Amino acid sequence: MLKLYRKAAFSFPIEPILRVDRAAAQGQLVEPIVINALHFQSLIATKAARFRIAAPEALLVDFGLRRAHGTDAGLLAARAVWIAGFDGTATVMAEPAFGVPIYGTMAHSYIQAFGDEYAAFEHFARVHPGNTVLLIDTYDTAAAAGKVVDLAHALEAEDININAVRIDSGDLGAAAVEVRRILDQGGYEAISIFVSGGLDEFEVERLIRDGAPIDGYGIGTQLDCSADRPYLDCAYKLQEYAGQARRKRSEGKATWPGRKQLVREYDESGRFSHDTLALIDEKCSGDSLLQPVMKHGKRLRQAENAATIRERAAAQLGCLPDNTQNAERKR
Repeated sequence: MLKLYRKAAFSFPIEPILRVDRAAAQGQLVEPIVINALHFQSLIATKAARFRIAAPEALLVDFGLRRAHGTDAGLLAARAVWIAGFDGTATVMAEPAFGVPIYGTMAHSYIQAFGDEYAAFEHFARVHPGNTVLLIDTYDTAAAAGKVVDLAHALEAEDININAVRIDSGDLGAAAVEVRRILDQGGYEAISIFVSGGLDEFEVERLIRDGAPIDGYGIGTQLDCSADRPYLDCAYKLQEYAGQARRKRSEGKATWPGRKQLVREYDESGRFSHDTLALIDEKCSGDSLLQPVMKHGKRLRQAENAATIRERAAAQLGCLPDNTQNAERKR
């Protein structure tokens, strides 16, 4: 008999995420794939949550498919980052697969193929009149911003609006200041500035702290590879066998014996206070996080969609203690 118990959205170090009650052979059979699924998406969602903490109000878009370790990983990463608070992804298949909103701009190769930057901008705007985001750093960023102003004037008679420009290289903060000045002087304060190019959460936090006029960020390599912390230390541990508690005593890897329950308590403001790791028959105040979701190999409730999980994750993100709410402190 296979029973699965899962916990709430946010986990803390050295806590059980999933409890499996089963015969030994069944547990060994499901262990690799269960850890693979839990580990990867938890890792990427954790990284995404750090970006959202660093940029609580900005548009955040997953740009990482090209850097992901395979197309399946890129698709699952798009799901994980949206659940953790990103606004969407450039991975188009994530929309039909999980309902994740998709975003996109253009490539430098698109600009280069035209030979004339203004012509490339104009063609793109006419093909995508409802979502015109122009990449302006292929040659000269400031000069391209001036071309955007000229094009915006020319397209007004056709009711085609330029939504945003994207900067993908150089000193993004300084470039954004110059581009904002050019757009504003041209009368286009409503055109947003979106940046990308190897950003991590610390650089995003710095740009925001410095007051850079940036409205959104495209995050790729640092996110989908979780470049600075490419794994979580997830492991399967046998806690009970044949009705008897079991304990591992390995140096640095010892475990407490017996099947566990994890209980979360809250402070007066409603934020997480602490978690208590207890045996399943112990009485503790607080919320028991390991709840049954599968019995006899069948779900006990309908699977939640990504949007529902996203809502719960957002609510719990706001319950994190103060000392987890600053990306710089977690460097």
